[in-house]
Amino acid sequence: MLSLTGWVSRGLVLLAMVLTTASIATSGEWGEEGVTYAELGSDVALTCPGGNPSSTTRWQRHGGSGLPSDSRIQQGQLLLSHVDLSSEGTYSCQDGAGLLLGSVALRVGRLPGPPSVSCRASNYENFSCFWSPSVETHLPTRYITSYLSPVKRVGPCVQDPGRPLACTVSKSQFWSLYRVNVTEVNPLGSSFTLLNIIAQRITKPDPPEHVRVEPVPQAPRRLRVSWEYPSSWRKELPFQLHFRLRYRPVLHDSWSMIETSNMSEVITDAVTGLEHMVQVSAKDYLDAGNWSEWSPEVRAWPAAGQVAEPSQAAPDTVELDPPAQEPSLAPDNEPVAGQGDSVEKVATLVSLGVLAFFALVALLLFAFLVWIRAKKQSKEADKHQDLLAAATHLKALPKGQIL
Repeated sequence: MLSLTGWVSRGLVLLAMVLTTASIATSGEWGEEGVTYAELGSDVALTCPGGNPSSTTRWQRHGGSGLPSDSRIQQGQLLLSHVDLSSEGTYSCQDGAGLLLGSVALRVGRLPGPPSVSCRASNYENFSCFWSPSVETHLPTRYITSYLSPVKRVGPCVQDPGRPLACTVSKSQFWSLYRVNVTEVNPLGSSFTLLNIIAQRITKPDPPEHVRVEPVPQAPRRLRVSWEYPSSWRKELPFQLHFRLRYRPVLHDSWSMIETSNMSEVITDAVTGLEHMVQVSAKDYLDAGNWSEWSPEVRAWPAAGQVAEPSQAAPDTVELDPPAQEPSLAPDNEPVAGQGDSVEKVATLVSLGVLAFFALVALLLFAFLVWIRAKKQSKEADKHQDLLAAATHLKALPKGQIL
């Protein structure tokens, strides 16, 4: 027995088929009037407009080419066997006196196949689906696109004339299941594809925008990189992005990589005297979906100057050390070496002090509880001793005094 979802899905397909039937009810909607569509390899009978089956009818094809060799005329109709693309053309019919009665255009093609569909969410509010035909039909084609929402509501996946073979579902629920239907329709029939998607799983942001790379003054091994959120991703607290930055000297083949949640980063191991290329990509902060494509590459040179290191090479020698794989630990707004270490030490000392304070409080609380318990036990012991002494005194008195 089918579940409710199964019945609704079948209803969605049925709706698409009804719309399909309505869209191909007349050949005029696919082009000019008087066009006959036929499937490749089929047999076709062309009827003469205004002709009389009982009268003599002659046929010819426009363009100077004669009728197909296996064609024949029967009761005023032109019969074509196993038509192919070469059978296409405009056929005209005449009566016995040579008077033109009418003409018919023949188009030959294939039934559509199920389209190949994929979907992607470039943000957490909308998702888009893209498709491509699986069969070359040689015929005019249209697409019907719809979706089934989590509340079992059927709606249109809106197609944009500026983006062929694509549609968009707006105001989608990020964590919910949607069923998307893409139906391909041509004059011969239709075929569809159903795709179950969850927007959270197909999230793939657009690349970060406005990537800038600048040299750091007096720092020939450093480059400052900054970027902005993609314009298609509205920045809100529950839906942040994190980023990865890759860079390399133009003369090198291997990339170095940094992952960060900031909007800027300082490269600390640039190769002195060499031009570098930099790219940035983005992903949902909670690791949903996939990384975006890389942003267009941006190139920059580190600042000219001497590297203040004991292992500095000669001024006329270019260092070709491979880029380090470790990201920079220096803060973005101050590329001075060593400052990050001092801040880290201060943070460590503060953390240790807080930990010691809580440990001392816990120790004092434990000691207080032990003292309270010991005091209570002491009071109970004294009370018991007093009762025992009273009982002993009564036992020692004469029986007459007790009564």
